[in-house]
Amino acid sequence: MSVQDTVSRAVMRHVVIGPPLRLVTRLSVEGRHHVPRDGALIVASNHLSFIDSIVIPLASGRQVHFLGKSEYFHGTGPKGAAVRWFHKAAGTIPVDRSDPRAAAASLELAEQVLLRGEAFGVYPEGTRSPDGRLHRGRTGVARMALATGATLLPCAVIGTDKVQPPGSNGVRPGKVKVRFGPPVDVAALQQRYQKAALLRAVTDAVMDAIAELSGQERSGQYASDVRAAFGTAAGELPE
Repeated sequence: MSVQDTVSRAVMRHVVIGPPLRLVTRLSVEGRHHVPRDGALIVASNHLSFIDSIVIPLASGRQVHFLGKSEYFHGTGPKGAAVRWFHKAAGTIPVDRSDPRAAAASLELAEQVLLRGEAFGVYPEGTRSPDGRLHRGRTGVARMALATGATLLPCAVIGTDKVQPPGSNGVRPGKVKVRFGPPVDVAALQQRYQKAALLRAVTDAVMDAIAELSGQERSGQYASDVRAAFGTAAGELPE
């Protein structure tokens, strides 16, 4: 990481974004002791709002990379420059979602981050929950954990959908809580399952942990299927 990137991230965390967002959200954190200070880390969370990807790094105390639309990096003028700076400083990894190969490539990008010993955030549901329930997890999260040996840490965000409701560009005062749970014991599951069954077992284990942390009602469906019923597109990680 360059000195410029380090300074930009420090300015964003401690000056531009961190203090005002903590104030507006009255951010509280539980289970931070479960977050390793260094090393490859997958933060697997429920997904309620765009700002989840901002509050999770603030709550964890680590730089957590997330996937983001490549369009964020293509804007022009002062606004485009500001958006590019924000996402670069935040560690956003651009993905061209118009490319049908991008979903598979996103897993490779995530693995590169993890193999560097950094932290990567993933929403196993694949998209924001369209109805507030916790939906079935997609197995991309398990593939990453098994391929890299990264610590798989369940996380729950609570209240972000009230602070920034879906479709809203603004942030309103409210209370946000982030909870981290103990890492999923992937090694123990590897002793019991193989291949596709192992991928599903790891994914279900992390989703069970997220459910316990978030208190959300469970759904047996994929979020993308539920969203499709509302007439909207979805999907971030492949099954």
